[in-house]
Amino acid sequence: MIVTVTPNTALDVTYTVDGLRPGEVHRARDVRHRAGGKGVNVARVLHALGADVRAILTAGGSTGAAVEADLAAAEIPADVVPIGGETRRTTTVLADDGSVTLVNEPGPRLTGTEWQTLAAAVRTRKPDVLVCSGSLPPGAGGYAELLGGSKSILDTSGEALLAALAGRPSVVKPNAEELREVTGLRDPVAAAAELRKAGAGAVVVSLGGEGLLAVTGSGTWHAAPSTLLSGNTTGAGDAVVAALALGLGQGESWPDILRGAVALSGAAVLGPLAGDVDLAHYHREQGLVAVRARPGLLDTT
Repeated sequence: MIVTVTPNTALDVTYTVDGLRPGEVHRARDVRHRAGGKGVNVARVLHALGADVRAILTAGGSTGAAVEADLAAAEIPADVVPIGGETRRTTTVLADDGSVTLVNEPGPRLTGTEWQTLAAAVRTRKPDVLVCSGSLPPGAGGYAELLGGSKSILDTSGEALLAALAGRPSVVKPNAEELREVTGLRDPVAAAAELRKAGAGAVVVSLGGEGLLAVTGSGTWHAAPSTLLSGNTTGAGDAVVAALALGLGQGESWPDILRGAVALSGAAVLGPLAGDVDLAHYHREQGLVAVRARPGLLDTT
């Protein structure tokens, strides 16, 4: 079983507008609400692929109730930890020119008891692969407390990422900017090597339209999509994590894992909302992704 953990759950609100102009009034053509947070998005993608997955998440207040109702309607297995605070909302504005604007609320403060209940839920499930995703809300402990005892993937940023390396995650998945932020290094291969020295088993770096870079104990690879896609990029990184979890759980080689991850990321860009994937594109693209060993440094500056 793959278990995803989302300490900072959200209700995702997505607006579609003709164009986004600062300081002006906008009228949305379409408004959609969906249970979100990075781990929930990962679980949604895995569920669409037919994987054995369970989401562990927090939920509180009327917004939390809406999150629970959406997960139940989508038939995504979930363990929900009740919290006293109101679950946050995240807002995405999709404009016709292809721009994507996000506003993310910080999330409610967790009590020590709420965090320990979340950690206990993870231990009870005994996952084959554990996915820890997203920001940590105020009052939360660290992801290092949850890692260990199973294969694991960490997708967070900043201090939460650095602190979690003590838990020795199997894979860490920052994007290029997040990697540069925590290491101070502009070269992603050198920066990824620093995270490996600090405890990460492997580092998979999202390079946007250029694909993925994987720095592992068995080699370094760059995987590129066959074509540049336009669409909603908000769930692309979560789709990468979903593919990494599948590949890690099935013991696939790194080149095969990366082919699936790039293909699924593109499939998410073609989906209307975070957590949606175009399965036809996913299956077609896997055979078209170019994966090359990279013995030297990759300069993305």
